[in-house]
Amino acid sequence: MKAMRLDKFLCAVCGCTRSEAKKMVRQGRVLAAGETVKKPEQKVVPGQDEVTLDGKELKYREYEYLMLNKPKGVVTATRDSREQTVMDLIPEVHKKGMFPVGRLDKDTEGLLLITNDGELGHRLLSPKHHVTKRYSVTVTGQIGRAQQEVFESGMDIGDEKPLKPARLKILKSGEVSEAEVFITEGRFHQIKRMFEAVGSQVLKLKRLSMGPLLLDPELLPGQSRELTEEEIRCLKENQC
Repeated sequence: MKAMRLDKFLCAVCGCTRSEAKKMVRQGRVLAAGETVKKPEQKVVPGQDEVTLDGKELKYREYEYLMLNKPKGVVTATRDSREQTVMDLIPEVHKKGMFPVGRLDKDTEGLLLITNDGELGHRLLSPKHHVTKRYSVTVTGQIGRAQQEVFESGMDIGDEKPLKPARLKILKSGEVSEAEVFITEGRFHQIKRMFEAVGSQVLKLKRLSMGPLLLDPELLPGQSRELTEEEIRCLKENQC
């Protein structure tokens, strides 16, 4: 990785402003290679030079990856003048340059990947890569083999093109039914429209996985965490 100014490095890692980074340096709080830095324009090589702030080593990542358990009532957008967005739930240090990968409806819960890795985001959303998304769904009315066959056939929900085949795994069938749905697309209100086409109404919808990335059961609605190195590796290798 190329060398970069120390104040720029501090801004990227700490989520601070350039003036705040310069103040940290002037206060003698920043060390590079074990020596106190005196000039904010000093160059460091991320991943090679050890940089510490108040004795704590700072790790630089060119790309960041966060898993968010999106709650109901929050819109999937980077900003909105009227509604709370998923970015409002992310710690300030992780907000710069980050964006949600794909879209979950306002009343849909579950897994949402937030990153600044545009290439990976594009791959995960591109139809040609067939990345499977798994959802937990609660609907009105009974569902059975007939509905499964419609889902598997590549159904028509009124768009220019029929949907790609999807899988419907039935967990419970009754006046209120529960199932899991596996799709490789992300059309507008897709799952809701799919069930409407077979005579059911979606009562609850939650995304459980995206490709190899699984929603962490320890994350409460509204909570987020950084992806592990293993999760990042699996995501990238699955798309290569």
